[in-house]
Amino acid sequence: MYNVAYVHDDKCIAEKGCRLCIMYCPEADTIMLEAGKQKAVVVTHRCKGCDLCMVVCSTHNAITMHPVNPATGKIILEAEQGQVAGLGQAYAG
Repeated sequence: MYNVAYVHDDKCIAEKGCRLCIMYCPEADTIMLEAGKQKAVVVTHRCKGCDLCMVVCSTHNAITMHPVNPATGKIILEAEQGQVAGLGQAYAG
């Protein structure tokens, strides 16, 4: 199983102007601002699980990494975080 980022709406402060996770994500169009709620949202199938968004959000801890069920593509929120891919490893083709 691999990990992807998950944004917890109750902790995300994107509506106050914070967009760090969106700006620092190395994969274009993976973390977006959801216009209605003004919260960050992760496009799960694009996320490489590099963990960089979680690092830049360390003040608010609004982002956690969770494994994905390979059969369904759904995030398993209740599961323990698996091994995180290093940034180089996640983009090593």
